[in-house]
Amino acid sequence: MAQQHYSRYEKARILGARALQVSYGAPVLVDTQESQPILIAAEEYDAGVLPFTVRRGEEQ
Repeated sequence: MAQQHYSRYEKARILGARALQVSYGAPVLVDTQESQPILIAAEEYDAGVLPFTVRRGEEQ
């Protein structure tokens, strides 16, 4: 599955939300040596394993 192209604002929002989840104890979805939640979130994003969707515009 190809990774969707996100704007830099969408990417920042996704990484921030995931970093918050990790900081509160959510399981990490990739094998990593990182200890900072934002770096863990970035690795997960790069691996394409984040279960986030982005809704754009007024989709109903």
